[in-house]
Amino acid sequence: MTAAAARSPAADKSAAELIERFREALERLLPDGERFGLAVSGGPDSVAMLLLAQAAVPDRFEVATVNHGLRPEAAQECELVARHCKARGLPCTILEVQVAPGNVQERAREARYAALAEWARGRGLGAVATAHHADDQAETLLMRLNRGSGVAGLAGVREQAVWDGSNAGLRVIRPLLGFRRSELAEVVAGVEVARDPSNEDVRFDRVRIRKALADTPWLDPPTVARSAAHLADAEEALQWATDRAWSEHVTIGPDSLRFRPGLPREITMRIVSRAVGAFGDIARGKDVARLIERLEGGKGGNLAGVLVTVEDDEWVFRREPARRAG
Repeated sequence: MTAAAARSPAADKSAAELIERFREALERLLPDGERFGLAVSGGPDSVAMLLLAQAAVPDRFEVATVNHGLRPEAAQECELVARHCKARGLPCTILEVQVAPGNVQERAREARYAALAEWARGRGLGAVATAHHADDQAETLLMRLNRGSGVAGLAGVREQAVWDGSNAGLRVIRPLLGFRRSELAEVVAGVEVARDPSNEDVRFDRVRIRKALADTPWLDPPTVARSAAHLADAEEALQWATDRAWSEHVTIGPDSLRFRPGLPREITMRIVSRAVGAFGDIARGKDVARLIERLEGGKGGNLAGVLVTVEDDEWVFRREPARRAG
C-alpha cells in the first residue's frame, strides 16, 4: 500500500492482512459486488480507506471529497484528495456545498450527505463508504456517557445504514468499523495526509477522551465499540416502539396534533420531540424534558416555535402564533 509498509516481510504480512480484512468487510456489506463511492476528507483515516480500497477492489469505486467552505484549509484538503486520486488513476469529484445557518456541525453533516447522495445517484453507485472506525465508536460512546446522554445519543453508528435526509435515500457503509486508528496509521505511513490541529486541542471533549483512552491500556476500544453496537440495537427497538405508540396515541388534525400521555418516559420523550418537530424546529433533550414536566403538572409551554397545551387530558401541539408587530 505504501513504501513504508513494504520495507520488511513482517510489514508486507501486516499490509496483506489489513487488505484482506477490508475486502471481507466489503463482501459482507456489498455481497452483490456493486460499485460504490468513497467519501474522502484527506485525513489519515479516509486516505487509509482509499488505499485499502485501491489494493482490495481497484475497479469498483469512485471518490468524492466535500468542501464545506467552513475552514480556510478546506479547499487545499480537497485538492490533496484529488492529487492522490490522479496519481492512482482513480476518478474523483470535489463537491462544493453551502452550509445552512443553525447548528454548524449538524447543518454541515446534512449538506455533506445530501451532496454525496446526489453524487452517488448520478454516478450509479450502490453505496457510499465513510471512514468511521472502532476508536471513533469508543470515543463517541465515552464522551456521551460523560454528558449523561440517553440511548439515542449512546447508540453507535451501524456498519450500514440509510441516510434519508431530503428523501435522498443514501446507503452508507462503514467498512472500517473493525479497524483501529493505529492500524490505519500504518496504512498511510509515508503518505501525505491532511492534519487538523483541532485533533490535538484538549479543549475539545473528544481529544481529552482520546488521550484518556491512550493512557488506559485496560480499556479496550473495540470492546467499547461493541457496546455501542448493542446500544444501537436498543435504539432500533425504541424507535419501533415509538412508531407504534405514535400510531396508537397521536391524532393529527389540520392545524394541531393531539397526544394521549401515559406511556413510558423514554417513549413520551420521543413522541414529544417528534410532535414539536412536526410544527417547529428540532428541540434539545433537556428542553423536551422540562416541557414534559410542565405538561405533567397540567401547565402548557412553548418550545422551538410550538405552543403546547393540556386539553381534556391530552397534550395539544400547535404552531406558535406569530407575534403582532408594534
